Amino acid sequence: MNHPAADPTPARPGLLALDDALAALLATAQPLREIEPVPLDEADGRVLAQALQAAFDVPGFDNSAMDGYAVRAAEAAASHAAGAALPVSQRIAAGPVGASGAQGAAAGSAPALQPGTVARIFTGAPIPAGADAVLAQEEAEASTDASGQPQVRLRKPAQLGQHIRRRGEDLGRGQTVLPAGTLLGPAELGLAASLGAAQLPLHRRLRVALLSSGDELAEPGSVPPEQLPLGAIYNSNRYFLRALLQRLGCSVSVCPPVPDRLDATVAALRAAAANHDLVLSTGGVSVGEADHLKAAVQALGGLHLWQIAIKPGKPFAHGWLERDGEGAGANSGAGQRCHYIGLPGNPVASYVTFMLLVQPFVRRLQGVQGPAANGLPEPIELPAHFDWPKPERRREFLRVRRNAHGGLELYPNQGSGVLSSIAWADGLVDKAPNQTIAHGDRVAYRPFAA
Repeated sequence: MNHPAADPTPARPGLLALDDALAALLATAQPLREIEPVPLDEADGRVLAQALQAAFDVPGFDNSAMDGYAVRAAEAAASHAAGAALPVSQRIAAGPVGASGAQGAAAGSAPALQPGTVARIFTGAPIPAGADAVLAQEEAEASTDASGQPQVRLRKPAQLGQHIRRRGEDLGRGQTVLPAGTLLGPAELGLAASLGAAQLPLHRRLRVALLSSGDELAEPGSVPPEQLPLGAIYNSNRYFLRALLQRLGCSVSVCPPVPDRLDATVAALRAAAANHDLVLSTGGVSVGEADHLKAAVQALGGLHLWQIAIKPGKPFAHGWLERDGEGAGANSGAGQRCHYIGLPGNPVASYVTFMLLVQPFVRRLQGVQGPAANGLPEPIELPAHFDWPKPERRREFLRVRRNAHGGLELYPNQGSGVLSSIAWADGLVDKAPNQTIAHGDRVAYRPFAA
């Protein structure tokens, strides 16, 4: 794991631009090396470690795109022009054909289409040799001849190749279907299943420890609200952080509460580093603050304390913890480092910096490639249905949500401790430094989810 020798150039004295902070943070992250085979049913939300290639053509044979009649286009045109009916010589349903039974590379073939006839065919059924078009069933009138044999009168001529799905038109044999680094979702799993994959080689889950320190924190349920001591607050941060990490596919451990003592903090960090890839904490990351987390991280490894030019979320810490090998597990190894990130204590600042910095950092560790490796989705320009006349020297992220008129509403209280603003919002306005907003201005809206 590489670490920058010094903080990047600040956006202005004492402050670091968000983009520079993210670049420096990502430079410390190397994707997990360990790979494990995972059944397809358990692979949703995981990351593909090795490219998946098609072992055969998809579809594996020419087949009908709809229910209808397989025809020779020239004969169909002549029959339609003459108003004559054509006999139905065979019926071809979807499903295995011939003794091989496998629809794919080993499928059998339907009997050839007899000249001067059509074949009743159903969606997905193989095209018989000699047929070069399919006419939809609603474009033909079915009847029987004098002997009771089925026949059809074509209501329109067939175009050569119409309604035929050609072999390999979706995927060709040897084609890379899913590249390494793909974040797997329902569509990707379905695609893998269509290639017969029962399991996939995936990066193992990222192991994250959540650490909360501070004697002022109380866990929900530990004391009723009416008995909460003056100065105490419920620990809300660890609950939304755990949920965010789990939605990213991480294996999350919640560390026991850490007393406000240096020895206890060092012991908690050492234990967490032994069997986790990342230790994430909230609070106590302000520059110059005499907190135990800062001293403990520096005692066990290294720490960068940044002041980032954003609002909310200016204080941010990242570094590493050296492992002593005890409890590190087979895939960790003595002497390796565990990442450390410290988020601001205010809940909105913690949430916003998680989305902007921690989420792409986690994705990099997971080996994710492409747009899914980013934090928030790319901004969309939408009209602001509010005024924001206050210029701010920092890049600012305002909590907003879309309204029924296609614009953005602003939560009235934008304080960094107002967690209700996050629960209400569906995204953020990414406001440039010194920018003001008037009602109707088009602004950069970044939704929480794509």
